[in-house]
Amino acid sequence: MTVTASPASRAAQFLSRPIALNGLTVPNRIVMAPMTRMFSPGGVPGEDVRSYYARRAAAGVGLIVTEGTYVGHESAGQSDRVPRFHGEEQLAGWAKVAAAVHEAGGTIVPQLWHIGMVRNQGDPPFAAAPAMGPSGIRTDGTEGTGRAMTRSDLDEVIGAFARAAADAERIGFDGVELHGAHGYLLDQFLWAGTNRRTDSYGGDPVARTKFAAEIVAAVREAVSPEFPVIFRYSQWKQDAYDARLAETPEALEAVLSPLAAAGVDVFHASTRRYWLPEFEGSDLNLAGWTRKLTGRPTITVGSVGLDGDFIHAFAGQGAELGSLDNLLDRMERDEFDMVAVGRALLQDPEWASKVLSGRTDELKPYDAAALQTLS
Repeated sequence: MTVTASPASRAAQFLSRPIALNGLTVPNRIVMAPMTRMFSPGGVPGEDVRSYYARRAAAGVGLIVTEGTYVGHESAGQSDRVPRFHGEEQLAGWAKVAAAVHEAGGTIVPQLWHIGMVRNQGDPPFAAAPAMGPSGIRTDGTEGTGRAMTRSDLDEVIGAFARAAADAERIGFDGVELHGAHGYLLDQFLWAGTNRRTDSYGGDPVARTKFAAEIVAAVREAVSPEFPVIFRYSQWKQDAYDARLAETPEALEAVLSPLAAAGVDVFHASTRRYWLPEFEGSDLNLAGWTRKLTGRPTITVGSVGLDGDFIHAFAGQGAELGSLDNLLDRMERDEFDMVAVGRALLQDPEWASKVLSGRTDELKPYDAAALQTLS
């Protein structure tokens, strides 16, 4: 007689396993996805931010990826309420966040971020700096008010990422994630729609990957060999949901291989709906293809725990609870290694403990009002 495992036991079986990411052992496969919250005036994470992350670690999240944090470059950001990962007061605040997460039993990495041509006229200290990107082109195809980056600009940004990574290790974080997704600076170099350079940083997919690979290599050099470096990337952009870095697995491999060679330990493959296949002829999603092509551990993400697209939820629409059966089926097949949870975990800080203990009847459906607090 065949005995079918209960949903609770399947969740515990596949999500509660520890995993090694380079020199870091994460206690389970649940990741808190990075979500911009804008509760850090002056770029300084305070007690409310510290409690926000520690609460989720205490409730069973294995790895927390912080909201995007601006690296130390004059054009990196826009809002003075988004945290920064440079400056004495800002780093002191982040050190307290990392310590609180560790005390609660979790692990944590900061997401290092430069928004590039996405930025408009920003708050001080960003207001006087120009937006910049590979070609001075925004993701919607317009030129905007920015400019193309010079060789000096490239070197400054590479240095800013490397310094932030070194600071992350120094103040007690467990690794770093580089934000190369969603149409921000690194992604602007990766995508042909925004990278029209004619020098060695533009052209074919390998050339367009050069800048991101140089950042990865500089970060790898700035930290200990065992310190994990995660790279988040996506096909879609904020203003171009149908955009694609690669139309085929072979084209995707051309983008990912230089990044892996430069020192990426883990790829975080961002999709809007994790259950959709990435290329024709296979059920593998983007994280699944990434794992197959690079051999690196991967994190999947995209409307986990919701019944529809997280973009609609983010825009202010509620979302009903979604089944985890498909997710667990894919984890059973080792399609990917970890799963990042965003809106569902934002709504319900106890999401991880409820899922791992089989209390899914206690999960709370997403309500966009959760964006207004750091509960």
